[in-house]
Amino acid sequence: MVSTKGRYALRLLIDMAEQETDGFLPLREIAARQEISEKYLESIVKELVKAGILAGVRGKGGGYRLCRPPEQINVADILMQMEGTLAPVACLENGAANCPRAAQCRTLGFWQGMDEVIRRYASGFTIADLIQRNGSRGGDDAHSVDRI
Repeated sequence: MVSTKGRYALRLLIDMAEQETDGFLPLREIAARQEISEKYLESIVKELVKAGILAGVRGKGGGYRLCRPPEQINVADILMQMEGTLAPVACLENGAANCPRAAQCRTLGFWQGMDEVIRRYASGFTIADLIQRNGSRGGDDAHSVDRI
């Protein structure tokens, strides 16, 4: 399950991309528009700055801005930055110890397939895609689950 941190990071980035400004956006304005605590958003932007997704400036006229165009910000990258993993089970997380039951695990292939579908699906979207599609999924959408 994607946490509020991951979901709010996407909302924050979409909001910033929709503002289409070359300047820095004050976090309090984004927080007000998105109805998210400014304090909670501070923890999110800190991670996004560390990942090179956002740049920040303190003081008068300060705030945050995107480091790349929305077309170059991948949803899977954002979710993995915020969540640490998108793996459906602990044994598939990066750096997980080898499971002693892997050789006889009858569900491992299922979990590996699910992991691949999740990663491929999320990797097929950018922030620009989310803005254009307004977050909706249709049967004719190139990102439809049926086409994975």
